[in-house]
Amino acid sequence: MKIINVVGARPNFMKMAPIISEMSKTASIKQILVHTGQHYDRKMSKLFFEELCLPKPDINLEVGSGSHAAQTGEIMKRFEPVLLEHKPDYLLVVGDVNSTIACSLTASKLGIKIIHVEAGLRSFDRTMPEEINRILTDALSDLLFTTEKSAKDNLMKEGIAEEKIFFVGNVMIDTLLKHKEKANQSNILIELGYREKSYCLVTLHRPSNVDNRETLERLISAFKELSKTLPIIFLHPRTRERIEKFNLLADTAGKTDKETRVVFICAILSVILIS
Repeated sequence: MKIINVVGARPNFMKMAPIISEMSKTASIKQILVHTGQHYDRKMSKLFFEELCLPKPDINLEVGSGSHAAQTGEIMKRFEPVLLEHKPDYLLVVGDVNSTIACSLTASKLGIKIIHVEAGLRSFDRTMPEEINRILTDALSDLLFTTEKSAKDNLMKEGIAEEKIFFVGNVMIDTLLKHKEKANQSNILIELGYREKSYCLVTLHRPSNVDNRETLERLISAFKELSKTLPIIFLHPRTRERIEKFNLLADTAGKTDKETRVVFICAILSVILIS
């Protein structure tokens, strides 16, 4: 059996790692790893492969960034020749990023069966691009692997046949457990000058939260208030980029070095932005 596994963005890497590990134990499965290049620099891609012990991708489409339409279309254009050349029995996709739906659409048009891991999750907010990706990918999939019980109800309400749905658990937890000991050995808190349970960790990246200046300003204001009693660590480059784009670091006027500006304003707010 030949399976093409697709990753494109950071969440995919963490979900795919344990799947590839388990597949490698079965001699009858030949797997090909395709990286679309949706996230492509070292901090957003290569580092995750290294830390999660993922094999080097067999194929990298090197799509890069772009609008949702441009990125989705470019992935489809570059992925179709891969499918035609390798003729897999299955395409396996994870999560809900643009790579997930783009590769699923391409495979579906060619009559290739699709496996979707993390199927059936719903926010019920169709203004989220990820929600559209989830719904359409599930509609196209032949095998739907769910991470929690309510996902099956969601799928069946959308007309997915019960015999196509399999509750398998959360592969993100598999990754967490595998790397827990390694994480415990990290010295990041020492580098940042914090102790265990003495800070608040925030990851903030949804377009609905960070792409609108007023919304992001309100969130930063709330975090600023919270930071008076508990230091906050932001852990997302998108947040940092938007804060700078909207000039929410205005208090540091006169500072020209990017790193200095960020650290300076974060010192005032007791917040550290990690790029």
